[in-house]
Order: sequence, then structure tokens, then C-alpha cells
Amino acid sequence: MKEVRYFYVPDAQQQTELPPDEAMHAMRVLRLKGGDEMFLMDGKGNYYKAELTIAATHHCYYEIKECIPQEPQWKGHRHLAIAPTKMLDRIEWMTEKATEIGVDEISFVNCQFSERRLLKTTRLEKIAISAMKQSHKAWKPVLNEMELLKRFLELPRNGKKYIAHCYNEIPRTYLFDELQKNDDEEEVTVLIGPEGDFSLEEVKDCMEKGYQSVHLGESRLRTETAGLAAVMMMQLAK
Repeated sequence: MKEVRYFYVPDAQQQTELPPDEAMHAMRVLRLKGGDEMFLMDGKGNYYKAELTIAATHHCYYEIKECIPQEPQWKGHRHLAIAPTKMLDRIEWMTEKATEIGVDEISFVNCQFSERRLLKTTRLEKIAISAMKQSHKAWKPVLNEMELLKRFLELPRNGKKYIAHCYNEIPRTYLFDELQKNDDEEEVTVLIGPEGDFSLEEVKDCMEKGYQSVHLGESRLRTETAGLAAVMMMQLAK
């Protein structure tokens, strides 16, 4: 069976040329030539069957033959908000795997005990795009720039909101049990703290903003593992 080649082109219908990174991959890695078939993904729910018309050193032009809208693989909106880890490769790994599993939006928050205060999403965007193509996801998750937790909480959010933490003195329920009670078309936001957890004051502030106190099971998880566990629970509970 001939391998299907996917390329990410955000505005595929309005363009006729592959973006530079995709063109380089098509030419130097796949060695495509004029007349070869390929599929474009716009990250917004559409595939496009296309033909490569001109393949030059730095430019690859295409012609769309067919638009193929995709059905969403899940309902609702799944949103993970997480404090980035000190080691950048861990949050990169989580972004890749969360995209493969399926998530609509990832936000990065700066908390009181955060060990990473700055985060550029440029490289994370490339990782998410690669994971989207590899897993044949028709939608690319939205990656939001890092912001203070306080500012994140000020933004209005619909649906169910949860904060996962490790404070035994605050009553918690199991996230997966709570997700199973929800309407699968609801928006869901899950907050995951830094390596040192949220501060007690932050947990209370979140609860005052309507976030429900939850845990992720008996094991104490690393931040990136907790984020991935939350994404998996949101998918399994759909």
C-alpha cells in the first residue's frame, strides 16, 4: 500500500505553495516530484487531496483536487492548563503525547512554586504539528502563551473546571469519576500544578473561581505525567 504523505498548511485553500519547512521535507526527505499525490491538513478539521505541480529547490506548488472534511473524534472541548516543568524536554514530551492522544487546547501557567517562569511556544508549536501529522489528527491544539495563574483565573470559562492537587486537608474526588458524570459535549478544563504543587492559597483561589478539587489517583505523579494522565482521562470518559 502506498504511503500517504501529510503536510500542514494552515490556509490550504487560500494558498498554492507549501510552507518552507514542509517544502524542505517534501524535497529533501521524501524527494517528491511533480505529479506526486499528497494530503494537506489545515489543523481546523479538513484534509485536502492535492497534487504537487512544481517541485523546485526551495518552492513546492500544489493543486487541490478534493476537500475532505473530517468528523471530530470527540465532542466538547478539552483544555489542559499546566505549569511548565524546569526541564523543557519534559513539557515538550507531554505536548507531543497529549496531541497524539487528543486535546483541544493547552495553556501554560506561572504559579507560586513554578521552577520555570518563561516559556516560548514556538518550538512547542512545531512539536504539536509533527504529532498532529503523525497521529492523523485533523485539528491542531491551540497552545497559549504562559501567563500568571491569577490572570488565567480571571478569564471566563464555560463548562466544568477542575484543579488537581495533593493537599489531603482539602477534600478531593477522583477526576475520572467526575468526568464520567459530565455531558460529553461540555467544555472541560483541568489545572495541573508545578513540581512543588500549587500553594494552598492558589488551590483555595481556584476553588473560589469555581474549580472543583480533584486528584489523579493514589500515585504521586510528576507534572508532565499528571498532565498526560488528565488528557487521557478526558478522552476515556467521553
